[in-house]
Amino acid sequence: MATASPASYHITNLLEKMTSVDKDYRFMAINDLTTELQKDSIKLDDESEKKVIKQLLKLLEDKNGEVQNLAVRCLGPLVAKLKEYQTELIVDQLCNNMLSDNEQLRDISSIGLKTVIQELPQNNMSMVGNICKKITGRLTAAISKQRDVHVQLEALDILGDLLSKHGSLLLTFHIHIKEALLPLLKNQRMAVRKRTYNAIGFLVMSCSNHIFNELLAHIVSELSTKNSCQSDEMNLRTYRTYVQCVCAITRQAGHRIGKFIEQLIPLITVFCTQEKTDDELREHCIQTYELFIRRCPQEITHHLSAIRNICLEYVTYDPNYNYDDGEVVDDELYGDDEEEDDYSDDEDMSWKVRRASAKCIESIVSTRPELLSNFYDTISLPLVRRFKEREESVKVDIFNAFIALVKHTRTIASNAPNQNQLPAMEGDTVQPMDVEDSSISKLYDQIPVIIKALQRHLSDKSIRTRQCCFTLLSNLVITMPGCLANHLSSIMSGITYSLAVSRNNSSNIKIDILGFLHILLLNHDPQIIQPHIKDLVPLVIGCVNDSFYKITSDALLVLQDLVKVICTPANEVMSGDNYDGLIYDLYQATLHRLKASDIDLEVKEGAITCMGQIMSSAGDRLANEVATTLQLFLDRLKNEITRLTTVKSLNMIASSQRISLKPILAPTVPVLANFLRKNQRSLKISTLKCLDSIFKNFSNDITVEMMSAVVQELPLLIDESDLHIAQLAMQLLTLILQHPLSKGIKPLLVNIFPRVYSIVKSPLLQGKPLSALLSFLQVLVVKHDGKVFISFREVLRSLIEPIYPQQQLHQPQPQRASGKSSKSREDSSDSLHKQAYHSTAKCIAALVSACPSECEMIVRQFMSDVQNQKSTDSIRTFVLLALGEIGQKVDLSTYKELEEVVMGAFGGTNEEVKSAASFALGRICIGNLPYYLPGMLQQIQKQTKSHYLLLHSLKETISNAPPAELDSYVGNIWSLLFHHAESTEEGTRNVVAECLGKLTLIHPTRLLPELKSFLNNSSPLVRSTVVTAAKFTISDQAQPIDSLLREHFGDFLALIEDPNINVRLVTLTLLNSAAHNKPVLIRDLLPSVLPKLYQETMIRKELIREVMMGPFRHSVDDGLDVRKAAFECMYTLLDTSFSKLDIFKFLEYVENGLKDNYDIKMLTFHLLIRMSSLCPVAVLQHVDRLVEPLRATCTSKVKADSVKQEFEKQDELKRSALRAIHCLLAIPEASKSPVMSEFLSQIRSSPELSVMFEHVQKDSTGAAATSSASPIAHEAMDTS
Repeated sequence: MATASPASYHITNLLEKMTSVDKDYRFMAINDLTTELQKDSIKLDDESEKKVIKQLLKLLEDKNGEVQNLAVRCLGPLVAKLKEYQTELIVDQLCNNMLSDNEQLRDISSIGLKTVIQELPQNNMSMVGNICKKITGRLTAAISKQRDVHVQLEALDILGDLLSKHGSLLLTFHIHIKEALLPLLKNQRMAVRKRTYNAIGFLVMSCSNHIFNELLAHIVSELSTKNSCQSDEMNLRTYRTYVQCVCAITRQAGHRIGKFIEQLIPLITVFCTQEKTDDELREHCIQTYELFIRRCPQEITHHLSAIRNICLEYVTYDPNYNYDDGEVVDDELYGDDEEEDDYSDDEDMSWKVRRASAKCIESIVSTRPELLSNFYDTISLPLVRRFKEREESVKVDIFNAFIALVKHTRTIASNAPNQNQLPAMEGDTVQPMDVEDSSISKLYDQIPVIIKALQRHLSDKSIRTRQCCFTLLSNLVITMPGCLANHLSSIMSGITYSLAVSRNNSSNIKIDILGFLHILLLNHDPQIIQPHIKDLVPLVIGCVNDSFYKITSDALLVLQDLVKVICTPANEVMSGDNYDGLIYDLYQATLHRLKASDIDLEVKEGAITCMGQIMSSAGDRLANEVATTLQLFLDRLKNEITRLTTVKSLNMIASSQRISLKPILAPTVPVLANFLRKNQRSLKISTLKCLDSIFKNFSNDITVEMMSAVVQELPLLIDESDLHIAQLAMQLLTLILQHPLSKGIKPLLVNIFPRVYSIVKSPLLQGKPLSALLSFLQVLVVKHDGKVFISFREVLRSLIEPIYPQQQLHQPQPQRASGKSSKSREDSSDSLHKQAYHSTAKCIAALVSACPSECEMIVRQFMSDVQNQKSTDSIRTFVLLALGEIGQKVDLSTYKELEEVVMGAFGGTNEEVKSAASFALGRICIGNLPYYLPGMLQQIQKQTKSHYLLLHSLKETISNAPPAELDSYVGNIWSLLFHHAESTEEGTRNVVAECLGKLTLIHPTRLLPELKSFLNNSSPLVRSTVVTAAKFTISDQAQPIDSLLREHFGDFLALIEDPNINVRLVTLTLLNSAAHNKPVLIRDLLPSVLPKLYQETMIRKELIREVMMGPFRHSVDDGLDVRKAAFECMYTLLDTSFSKLDIFKFLEYVENGLKDNYDIKMLTFHLLIRMSSLCPVAVLQHVDRLVEPLRATCTSKVKADSVKQEFEKQDELKRSALRAIHCLLAIPEASKSPVMSEFLSQIRSSPELSVMFEHVQKDSTGAAATSSASPIAHEAMDTS
């Protein structure tokens, strides 16, 4: 006899308790059963399933409501454990109960069905489909035949849930559901009609196009027909229902309704504008407009102006209230507060029309940035005039609409170039490239009107109204810094009112006002704020003393800003008693919070930072308080929670030099040195910066003990795993070594040197870390008080040891005192990264510039090494790089044979050596241009064999020589370069192009037009060289050439239509570079350039040719590279110029790319993934057409006899396609598309695709988690 499992025995006990007469026993038994069923380990046998189902269904009829509710909740975890036929038993019973006369049983069974639908196991879609079909059949019958309204309501509710979650599994029932629902749209009960059109909204998410078209045709027909047999009220009710049905459909499946827009808009407009329409219908019509604008942006475009005018008319629609039509905003305009508050009309529904209009205006503003300038002519002032709206909820939406307008203006402004960042052109003959944006200027002109309209509301009794006012003001200031300079007096009363202690002021309004003040003080000139300082200080101090921590922390932030305003250099002359008194008040308020220990961390940190700002800005005015304050800082420094903030504040104080830190230096420096051992990276960085400021500004107070405490901690910080910290550590070390007492720490350097020499070999060393290393090495070998820390030759030997085999070193092995530990003889220069040679060469050059007396020895030794036959290629490469770096800093023209030695290396066989020789010649030339450059130019003219290397040398000279010294040679170099611009070697042309681009940057006004003149050259090689040269004039930083380049850029891009394919290719590369690095150059040109760009994405049959490879014919597509470049441009434009793209036109060409070659498909998959997050609405409208090529990619097969690489390529293609599908599914409603749903079923049924798709989903989830944890935002793919 089989023994029952423990789980089965436990469940049997619970079932027994469920039959108890005690309701508490029954309740606890169900609760325990629910807990058991939620465990993954629990498995039910058939007998247990039957018993549990029977008992739970019985308990649904329990007399106790709590037991009933818990029994319903238990159905969820139970369904996940049951077999299909058992679940069907539950569904049958629940459906039968829904038809019961017992209202309580009916309600609880309805909840039970919803629970079952929600909890059906997603890993068995076949079972889910069968259960849903069973439920749907019963519900459809109940809806059609049931006369009990309550049953109909419950059935409609459940049907909506079913269609929303599993509509794609019920395709065979959709026609029956439609036929059952449509008659109910004319039901007498409003609740039935409402649930019906909601169910229809869920139906259209997944129904076929045929059913969708029939449904919309029926709705259009009903809206177009007026039943003369019905009263006007009945007709209006019918229209209301069908307009709401259109809303429900648009809300759930807006991407499908676009083709019916032209039929629906005229009907809705008639209902909205005719006099007989009631306010409720008018509200629904305007809501429909809003949904059309958000969900069908392309199709609604032609109707936007009409919709805008209707909304502007009805946003003022208030037939039961008389407004003064005057423009002046004063008390007469608004009347008395009490009168407004007393006004009430329960039957007045006009406010809903105004609210819907405001929301619709906001949708127009939010979705159409390209019409922004026009909005300031048509929408802005009417909205400002409506700030006087009497209904608060409507007023809030009007404010939101205007705030949306200001925010979009800020977006446009942030993308425009900043005039202050643009350097002046030669002679200032060319206007700056940025033109004042019309929308910004229009908004600025309207500021006085806006402030006048807001002025009264700033002291409104309504907190929501005041919050809207200050949110708008904050956005205005962020968008246009300084825009309130002439209006501060007008808004001060509102600030005072909202920060005062009053029952009318909540914590939220104070937080909002403080946030506004922070923005205001940061974005206005201190002289503008200064007259109001005395009014602001008491208010902010009052907030600092507030009991709510959030208000206190925000007030401390504003207090810091006030200190900066008071102590700005322009106000130094006003440092009389009045200002000193204010500073003292601010100090005392901060001190009170700084001393407190039982306060929130945010307040602690705010108080420390604020006190740091006070001491760094006005410490000299608080001389009597300095000692107390510094002691508090020392205490906070020793607290683990506040130490980081305190270090930053001490750095601020040390940098300002307002007060002396001498009283606390002795105990502080060891504490700071100890922080360098901690694992907290931000603490290490802040501590290094603080120590740097202390050693720089208080060097007279530093002792040997302090230096020793710090230096002992530095070796472990010099590591390539964190070059930023290594850079700060070396900068601090350099500063310490320059101190008069630094000889006392010389023994400690023995641990530093190995770390420094090790980091030289890092492949990541460049930029600021490399500069810090060079400065450190120079300080080491420069004499201090007649002595050096380490000799030049010892440092030299340690640096070159990894490159030279030890037996070739000409000096004895350095002692450990030099700081370089002995190396294994097996160390080989072959293991060094290429960057290590460049870094070491720069180090040698830095040493030579610090010790000029050693220059001759180094140069002659390195010349000898170049010529020495025993030298390895690695040694030759290094010494040539070193000679180049030295030659750039020191004039080497006295070494007559040097040029010959370097050029002799051009004839070698090793490419790295030849490249290093080219580099060396170019850099040596910079040291004495008159001596070397004419000879180099002559060599380029004469030599044909080495002209490529010589051109590289010339490129190095042009790129790094001072422009003023190069000026007299520009004409000769220009002519020489164009002599080689028609070279048949692409590499040569690219070097020539780079040289031309760099030269053009030196004299843009003279050379850019000359460069442009070659665009019409008859040689396609010259044209391609010129276009490539233009690419090298573009960088992501502002340059003098920018405005001139913008003027002529269209002429360069015109070659995108050049008959030569290579010219078109380099023009696309130029476009991509501009789009990535400086989008402003092309934004105005995009309307004319985009059609040409899209044309280059198309397959051209005339560029496809067949070649014979043995007995096989092979197709070669000469246009593939051009198409790849075009799609790369599209990707870049999507990131940098999204607002300038017609996204629907853009999508058409992305669809074409999905059917192209392997490389193009991979690019378009990336495009699709990016677009699914940038413009989900547009992608959703095309989702059916996008799925088909993705399906074709995923189901394609490779020939059985193909090579391994073909199978790998195909797998990668499938994975990328599935990644695109995964991103499409992230768009709400995409999974409801019938085509998408069918493809997902196909993926699940294919073992290969289902496994791939699971991996893709897991990878995406992991990547999302990583990106959310990382502070690094999305970066555009650099395809330039």
